[in-house]
Amino acid sequence: MKRILVRSVRNLVLLGAICLLGLALPGGALAQSEIKDQGFSDVTDVVAVEVPVQVLRGNEPVRGLTADDFEIYEGRRKMAVTGFEVLDLAVVAAEPAAGARKTVLAPAARRHFLLLFDLSFSEPKAILAARGAAEDLLDGLHPSDLVGVATYAASTGARLVLRFTPDRRQIRAAIDSLGAPELTGRANDPLSLVLVNDIFGSADPRNLPADRAGQAHGEVQSQKIDAVANFLQTVLTESDKGERSARQKQVTAMTRSVGELARMLSSIEGRKQVVLFSEGFDSSLVQGTSNPEEQERMNASSQFGQIWDVDSEKRYGSTKTVSDVERMLEELRRADCVIQAVDIGGLKAGGNLGAQRTGGKDSLFMMARGTGGDFYENFNDLSAAMDEMLDRTSVTYVLTVQPEGLARDGAYHKVRVELSKDGKAGAAGKSARIVHRPGFYAPRPWSERSAHERLLDTAEKVVNGVERDDLAASVLVAPFRVDGASPADAGTAYVPVLIEVDGARLLGNAQEGAVPAEIYVYAMDADGAVRDHVTQTIGLDVAKVGTALRQSGLKFFGHLDLPPGDYSLRVLVRNGRTGISALKTVAVQVPVFTQAPRLLLQPFFPEPAGKWLMVRETVAKEDRQVAYPFMIGEEPFIPAALPVLSPGLESRLALVGYNLGAGDLKVESKILSLEGREIGPAEVKLVSRDSGGPAGPAGTTGPDRLLATFRPSQLAPGEYLLLVTVLGPDGAAETSTAPFVVGAGVGASRASRAGK
Repeated sequence: MKRILVRSVRNLVLLGAICLLGLALPGGALAQSEIKDQGFSDVTDVVAVEVPVQVLRGNEPVRGLTADDFEIYEGRRKMAVTGFEVLDLAVVAAEPAAGARKTVLAPAARRHFLLLFDLSFSEPKAILAARGAAEDLLDGLHPSDLVGVATYAASTGARLVLRFTPDRRQIRAAIDSLGAPELTGRANDPLSLVLVNDIFGSADPRNLPADRAGQAHGEVQSQKIDAVANFLQTVLTESDKGERSARQKQVTAMTRSVGELARMLSSIEGRKQVVLFSEGFDSSLVQGTSNPEEQERMNASSQFGQIWDVDSEKRYGSTKTVSDVERMLEELRRADCVIQAVDIGGLKAGGNLGAQRTGGKDSLFMMARGTGGDFYENFNDLSAAMDEMLDRTSVTYVLTVQPEGLARDGAYHKVRVELSKDGKAGAAGKSARIVHRPGFYAPRPWSERSAHERLLDTAEKVVNGVERDDLAASVLVAPFRVDGASPADAGTAYVPVLIEVDGARLLGNAQEGAVPAEIYVYAMDADGAVRDHVTQTIGLDVAKVGTALRQSGLKFFGHLDLPPGDYSLRVLVRNGRTGISALKTVAVQVPVFTQAPRLLLQPFFPEPAGKWLMVRETVAKEDRQVAYPFMIGEEPFIPAALPVLSPGLESRLALVGYNLGAGDLKVESKILSLEGREIGPAEVKLVSRDSGGPAGPAGTTGPDRLLATFRPSQLAPGEYLLLVTVLGPDGAAETSTAPFVVGAGVGASRASRAGK
C-alpha cells in the first residue's frame, strides 16, 4: 500500500502499541514496509448499485417523478428498485452549519466535476488563460457539487492533483498550481483532499481590511505565475511535437493514460463531468487530413495509379490511433464520465497565445460527442456558456437495485432505464429523454484494488459522510481552550479526538502477520473546507497484540487545532487488509473562548488504565505544546468514547466548564433516550470542584473541573443519553449531554444495526 503520511506538523506513527500517559501497554509494532496485503476480500455480500437518472423534456429537467415512474433492466431482465432518492438543486440549500443535523446526500446524486488540464497538447499561455475560466466556473456551481483537479502531461500521464471535494479554497489552490511540484504537496494528505495547509499565507485576505484583501490575494497569485509558466513550458518542451509518428505515439500515450484515469474514476458513484481544458491533438491522426488541397492531390494520384504518392494514414487516418481513441472513449462511457471539451486556444487572453494548432477543435469535438458531452469554443465566460448543462443536470433521481448472484469479478454490466408507461411520466411519451448511468462494474475484492483506487474510495467516503459502522467504532470530540497561548494561537482550540474500535471486528479472521489499521480524521467547516486533519496507519502484529485486541479493542488519541466555528468531523477507521471500515460524522462547535462564554463540555467518564490497546499520535517539535486536558485534580485520566456501565454500580463523572462563576454550584441531571425523550432523573452527585486552573486569554478564568458520581439504577440494557445541568450561584444554567450504554455487549451490537 501507499505510505500514509500525517500532516507536516505530525510524524507518522506505525506502532502496534504505544504508551499513553506513561501507561505500559503490550507492544509488537511493525513498520509500514513490513505490512503486506493478505488478499482478504470485502465483508459485505449484498451489493447495492445506485443508478443516477436525469429526465429531460427538451433541455429542461422533469421534476416530481417517483420510483413508480421508472423501470430498470439488465439485458432483458427487469430489476426491482429497492431504493429511490431525489436531488433537486433548486430546493437543496447550501451546506448547513455542522452544529445542525444536515441531510446526507446520496453520493450518486451529487454532481462531480473533474477539471482536467491538458499540459502537452496546449500552449502555456493558453493554459494560464484557462485558469481564470476554470475559477469562474466554480462560482456557478452548487455548494453540494464536488470538484476535482487533474492534469495530463506526456511525461507523467494523467494525474489527480486534488480529489473530489467541496472545498473551494483547495480547488482554487490546485487550479493556481496546475500541478507544479514546487507549489503542491505541502499538506502531506494521503487522500489529496488538502493540497496546501495555508493557502494564502501571511496575506490571507480574510485577515485584512476589505480595501487590502483583493490586493493581497493578487500579490500572492502573481508570485506563482512565473513558477507555473516555467513549469508548463518545461512540460511542453518534453513533449515531442515533431514527426507524424511521434505525434501518433503521443495520442496513444494520452488515450491510455486517460483511459486508466477513467477506470479509476469508475469507483466514484455518480456521473463525472470531465471539463477538459485543451487545444486538442491533430485530428488528422484519427480522421485523416482535412486539407482540401492535400485531399485533391492524393485523389488525383490515386486515379492515375500513382499509389506511391498516396499516404493512406495521412489520407484516411491511422486505424491503430482510431482504435486507441475509441478504447479511451469506451472507458470514459463505462465509468459514466462525460467530457465537456473547452478549446482554450479560443479563450481570449490578450496578445498571442502561442503556436496555432491544426485539427485540435475537431479532436475536442470528437471526444465530447463520443461521451455525450458538449464542445465549447471561444467562450471567455465558461460558467455562462455551461449554464444550460448545469441546469439540465440539476435534478437527479437515484434508483437503487440489488443484482442477484453478482460475482465479485469486476465485470461490467450494462443497464437500461425506461419510463414506466403506467407511471406519471408515461404521458410524456417520446418527448422525454432519459440520461442515465450506462452500466456498472461488479465489485472486486479489496485486495485486488490498486492503491489509487483504495485512496479514491476512502476520500469519497470521507467527503460524502455516509455513516457506516462495521467495526463498532465510537468517537469522542471536545474543544478545549489553550490557556497561556500566544496571541496568534489564543483563538484556536485544542480538540482531542478519541476513537474506540472493537478489536475482534478490526482484526477479523487474521491469525498472523500485520494488520494495518488506517485512521482518517478530517474537520470540515460549514463551507466544506478542510480546516485540519489527522491521518495515521498503525501496524498491528497479530502474534503480539492479537489477544489483547480481541479482549478489548484499539483506542486512538489524536487532536485537531481548530479556530472558532461549526465543524463536521469525518472519522474513518479501516482494516487496510480486508477493507472493512467504519465512518462516523460528529458535529463540533468551537466557541470563541476569548469572549469569555459560559460553557460546559460533554461529561466525561474516566476509564481504568489498561482497558484498551492505546495509540497516541506523535507530536512534532514544531507543534505547539498543550497541557493534557483530561485531569481530575493532579490525576490524568482517559475518558471513554462510549461508556459501558453496569446497573446499580457507581461510576465517576468528570465535568469541565468555563466561567461558571464563583460560589457553590448545583448539578441536576436526567436520563434521555437516544431520540431525546425523557426517561427519568439520574443519580448524579457532585463530589468536588477544582477551580485552580491558570487564567485564560482576555481575562477569562481558568477551567472548572468538577468530579461527580453517577449510578445508572433501574435501567434496562440499552443505549441512553445523560443530560447534566450545572447551576451557578446566580441561577445561570449550562447543559451538556453524553451517551452511555447499560449492559456489556450492547455497544458492540451497534455495528450490525448501523451496517444494514
